[in-house]
Amino acid sequence: VFSSVTSVLNMSIFKDRFVLEDLIQEFQKKSTALSFGPLQSNGHISVQGSFPAMKLLRDFLLLKAKSLSEEDKREESKSHQRPRRQLQQHRPTTERSNFIHDADREKQVVVLDTDIYHYMKDFFPRTFLVADDVVISDITDGDITTVYIENAGSRSDAEQVLRVKEQIENLSLRLHSALRKERIYFEEETRDEKQRYKRACESLKPHYPHVLIVPYGTHIDVIGNASEIFEFTKEVSN
Repeated sequence: VFSSVTSVLNMSIFKDRFVLEDLIQEFQKKSTALSFGPLQSNGHISVQGSFPAMKLLRDFLLLKAKSLSEEDKREESKSHQRPRRQLQQHRPTTERSNFIHDADREKQVVVLDTDIYHYMKDFFPRTFLVADDVVISDITDGDITTVYIENAGSRSDAEQVLRVKEQIENLSLRLHSALRKERIYFEEETRDEKQRYKRACESLKPHYPHVLIVPYGTHIDVIGNASEIFEFTKEVSN
């Protein structure tokens, strides 16, 4: 067991969208247990700290990278629908915190693991209950769910949109380090078999209030604390 590990991050992939110094300051606020070295001219920076803290930083970096990938796909799709001049007007050369400026609206984007998104919606619904002047929407594509937070009009406060985005992102990072998933496959893909597993899950659910059950056509996903979901799946199988 290592009390401290060191990693070198290559931040150059973010330089076209973010001010790297601002992005590193954001890392430092979210990862107070880590020590950051000076930013090199080639975009490299050394980070030192505990392995769990380093994993959280990695997860945060993955969210940032995925959000850029999703944003590129959206822009590519829009380029087939908009005149080129209009697209250039609405797309700034440098974007911070995944801000998208669209006429009178300002939108924030958070890319989440779909399992974590389901868990947040079920156990932390107040995270998505916001004021009337903020609108939250989502698009799920397999393992990834993209959440859009935008103001409802020109009178809305852009900082409020950013606050909601940060709350969702911070909760997602905490859950990412705490949650695990077990998958229960149906022995037979018949209707009676699926109903039997469903009844077993429903009967056990009151004893495991913090476990999320997500049924699918061929299996059931069980999401929660590692020890709880292990015991839950064991009892369901029995």
